[in-house]
Amino acid sequence: MTAPSVPSSPSGPPQGRGDLFDPLCPTRRLLDRIGTKWTSMAVKVLAEASPDEVRFAELQRRMAGVSQKMLSVTLRGLTRDGLVSRRVEPTVPPRVHYRLTELGLSLEGPLSAVRDWAEQHMAEIDRAHARAEAQPSDAQPSDAQPSDG
Repeated sequence: MTAPSVPSSPSGPPQGRGDLFDPLCPTRRLLDRIGTKWTSMAVKVLAEASPDEVRFAELQRRMAGVSQKMLSVTLRGLTRDGLVSRRVEPTVPPRVHYRLTELGLSLEGPLSAVRDWAEQHMAEIDRAHARAEAQPSDAQPSDAQPSDG
């Protein structure tokens, strides 16, 4: 017995798949949440430490270039989304520790695949970018929409 085919709707993707152009698409919603370099870096640092916790200051030290505010915003979002757990020691000043949840650990594989792809292809993308930058501006494709008529 073969699996039933997934019918397409006339105006969208096959049923059962997300539509990246729809704000409610699960893939789009996830990319909106995790699609930043800081999120990817935080997940990587926490995954490398797993199952141990990492203190805020250590995360900031390991994530070169991240500001305290941006790291706070990133960790708050990851915690809110259930990807990171947060533990506060009642000391003065408080010590705050983070670790990936099981859900957060499951995100490390896909993010690692993106990092692998970037390492394999970024030089090629940089060369294409340099070629495009070297072309006269009138030779580059226009962002203007062609007319229908």
